[in-house]
Amino acid sequence: MMTLDVTVVNVALADIAGSLDVGLARVQWTVSAYSLAFGALLLTAGALSDRIGRKTVFVAGMGLFTLASAACGLAPDAGTLVAARAVQGLGGSLVFAPSLALLAAAYEGARRQAAIAAFAATASAAGALGPVVGGLFVSGLGWRWIFLVNVPIGVLAVAGALARMPASRPPATGAGARRRIALPGALLAVAALLALHYPLTAGPEAGWTSPRVLLPAAAGIVLTAALVAAQRHGDGLIDLALLRVRALSGAAVLGFLARMSSLGVLAFTTLWLQSTRAYTPLEVGLHLLPLTGSLLLAGLFVARLQRMCAPHALVAGGFGLQGLGLLALAAAASVGAGTSGAAVSASGVSGVFGTAGADAAATTAGLVLLGVGGAVIFPPLMGVAVGAVPEDRAGLASGLTNACYPLGTATGVAAFGALFAARLDAGLGGAADGPARDAVGTGRLELLDPALRPLARSAFSGAYTAVCLASAAVCLIGALAARTLRDGTAGAAGGPAGKPARAGTPQTS
Repeated sequence: MMTLDVTVVNVALADIAGSLDVGLARVQWTVSAYSLAFGALLLTAGALSDRIGRKTVFVAGMGLFTLASAACGLAPDAGTLVAARAVQGLGGSLVFAPSLALLAAAYEGARRQAAIAAFAATASAAGALGPVVGGLFVSGLGWRWIFLVNVPIGVLAVAGALARMPASRPPATGAGARRRIALPGALLAVAALLALHYPLTAGPEAGWTSPRVLLPAAAGIVLTAALVAAQRHGDGLIDLALLRVRALSGAAVLGFLARMSSLGVLAFTTLWLQSTRAYTPLEVGLHLLPLTGSLLLAGLFVARLQRMCAPHALVAGGFGLQGLGLLALAAAASVGAGTSGAAVSASGVSGVFGTAGADAAATTAGLVLLGVGGAVIFPPLMGVAVGAVPEDRAGLASGLTNACYPLGTATGVAAFGALFAARLDAGLGGAADGPARDAVGTGRLELLDPALRPLARSAFSGAYTAVCLASAAVCLIGALAARTLRDGTAGAAGGPAGKPARAGTPQTS
């Protein structure tokens, strides 16, 4: 449920925009508000679970998530929806933060490795299934039901946790018991992330030199510096010593890049399919099934691969597969834009897919490669994270690692959204006014004059091509950065030796 709600909104963006009469920037905030609140609070939630108990934090978060889901489904306007999505993200962070720590405590050795692989596959598949589930509800009952369906499931989850989840107690000794949870640090983290993210969302509309963009950006830099200073002076939100564990910090950064390059692009993929191919929300979800199916199928073999390959090799290979998938999607979009495929000719992809009717094959191949790559990347990263720190700090390590996933998604949506809007404006030129540009940006080409639709479709596909190429570049960075996992992580993630490290053994390099 937590991961599904990152992507379930994607296929409903056009319906939400039309129902609530908002443009692209506000529609993006329905995605970003959840992801930002989720990621910004995971550190605090993870540290809190170490202090007061992981079951307590889990149940409280599940209850809050359920109530916020009801508020999202009943929201009368865009402002209420965005606020409720932020609260929903807060509840999700309380649920997700102790997740890896709970798994690490429940399993050992090879069973822990298999449990984390199953957890990662389920979470990633849920994110990929979001468009399918969203399409079913939008087509059958309306967009509000993508939120309301969480209510009965949430009630059952709370009841199940109270009845079946073993009680967890905070450690009597150790760093998890000594360090306090300071409210100023949590508030600084939230404020800094929002201030840094807002310019990326507002820039395309307000202009990059507008005070509306520059002032929040400057505030974000100041707030980030204040947050770091607070941690150095003993504020207990982040244990800076943990960041010196190369395996943990590397896993966190690589998780951020992986989510940025995959789920950060998914919102634009769904809009591209819906606008340029005139698919309904349900049809969009069904055409994304190759992504979900390949992710689930590949996930069945990841635990075996982890026993055969080192974590850094698996992660680098996963990024490589994702990059190839994004190049295939770029090739398909360039065909839809009516281009010669020059934008991707340097990679050679257009020579394979740049023939009439091959854009569908390129789309399917791209989605399959994205799914397989995602299935390979995340289990090693999660295993490294929980195996590299002492057991009494597992909640904070889990929160730190998990925080990077939704933040990567939010950053991808914002950064790629800025690029998308800029390229869309360039493609449309002066042929469309403000309302027409909003209609194109949210994929509602049916609202345009029929004479303008071919240009709008070409401009939209060209903008999506640019997003895919930029995301492929992120994958290249991730493949190169995977080398940070090389030292001291084979045991933590079950590498060639097949002997997971004890959770209480720090692996610093």
